[in-house]
Amino acid sequence: MNPVLDYSESMLRELAQADVTRALQEDVGQGDLTAGLIDPTRQARARVLARESAVICGVPWVEATLREMVPEAKLTWHVRDGQRCAPDQVVLEIAGPARGLLTAERTLLNFLQLLSAVATYTATYVQAVQSVPGNRAQIVDTRKTLPGLRLAQKYAVCTGGGTNHRIGLYDAVLIKENHIAAAGGVTAVLQRAAAVAPSAKFVEIEVETLAQLEEALVAGATMVLLDNMSLDTLREAVRLNAGRAILEVSGGVNLSTVRDIAATGVDRISIGALTKDVKAIDFSMRFEEL
Repeated sequence: MNPVLDYSESMLRELAQADVTRALQEDVGQGDLTAGLIDPTRQARARVLARESAVICGVPWVEATLREMVPEAKLTWHVRDGQRCAPDQVVLEIAGPARGLLTAERTLLNFLQLLSAVATYTATYVQAVQSVPGNRAQIVDTRKTLPGLRLAQKYAVCTGGGTNHRIGLYDAVLIKENHIAAAGGVTAVLQRAAAVAPSAKFVEIEVETLAQLEEALVAGATMVLLDNMSLDTLREAVRLNAGRAILEVSGGVNLSTVRDIAATGVDRISIGALTKDVKAIDFSMRFEEL
């Protein structure tokens, strides 16, 4: 299954601009009081360094920040989105008015450190399953994202080699245990989904037992989420499924378990931690007067 979003250049530019506008309003407000100490004619050169190895992500957000604050700035990227940098490597060089660069500094670094962290963490999981013999499992994100930055984080997941799940409650159907109970069972809720949401990108149903899986398959399910099942149960689920539906695993996934889960033969492994439990990548900006 391909990413849900089309990450075209124009789409990313619009998305980044909207995110940056909010971020700058939050940070700069009516004006940067400290940067006002700097002579407005003074020029500077700045270097952005990565203090640790990372998969870079956030170029459109950095560029949108600089377009807003320092439109005349000249940028030279040495590492771009999807490429890995080494510790202490210069990722970006910028030249322009010192006052504007100082005002833009924290906002552009915030986006770069967050999105690079998501991309790097995702890449770690992707690399972990790639060496599993016969692996077919994609690493998939969830809706456990920072409010207001979901699309940015989902872009970062794809930059790290992962795959997007649904964007929100509006574009696809994920039937969970409470939906099943409220609707009257697996078969009933799948029939209801077909009638209520015919335009959904996909309909997925969560099951907790092999009996529920078999009922879902008989009812025509094309995508099933296997929730918190043991490895033996997952292997049996793959055998019972026999390729009829896309099988996704959720729950109990970490770097110690993901390889064994992938080895069961499932199609997708969803991991909320990709966007929820990220530790920012350490970047710094260093200034030189021109």
